[in-house]
Amino acid sequence: MGGLKAVFVEQRAMLMRLMTARLGSAADAEDILQDLWLKLESLAEQPVDNPQAYLFRIAANLAADRRLSMARAVARDGLWLSAQPDADEFPDAEAVLLARERLRRVEDAMAAMPERMSAALRMFRVERRPQKEIAEALGITVSGVEKLLKRGYRQLFDLDSE
Repeated sequence: MGGLKAVFVEQRAMLMRLMTARLGSAADAEDILQDLWLKLESLAEQPVDNPQAYLFRIAANLAADRRLSMARAVARDGLWLSAQPDADEFPDAEAVLLARERLRRVEDAMAAMPERMSAALRMFRVERRPQKEIAEALGITVSGVEKLLKRGYRQLFDLDSE
């Protein structure tokens, strides 16, 4: 072993102290030294005027890259966490069960309605289609659609009084 690797082994303790001070973590410093060693493995043997300064510059660059990467990760994770809903934004189990029961009753009531009334309600409330388009699809007037919707709403609202 010679060249930069020999200088690395000789200066490892000093590099470790410097990287620990820069990164604030011995584990991160150890990672930087590992990355530096791997980088030395991939470098072709070539003469360097000041090998010690060269190693310290590579280590400093790796540490700067690590700090930038960590800052980006913290920012990304912070944005991700801020976009997550809080626990109180989720309905509790009782509310979910009540909503499912109400939906089942509405579906049953719509199934019991006359076909055109049920179709008009679905097209208007679920598909968000305009009344004029519903009238054309059902072959009736807009006034007829309004009457179907009014009777359909009345049947659905009567569910709440049961």
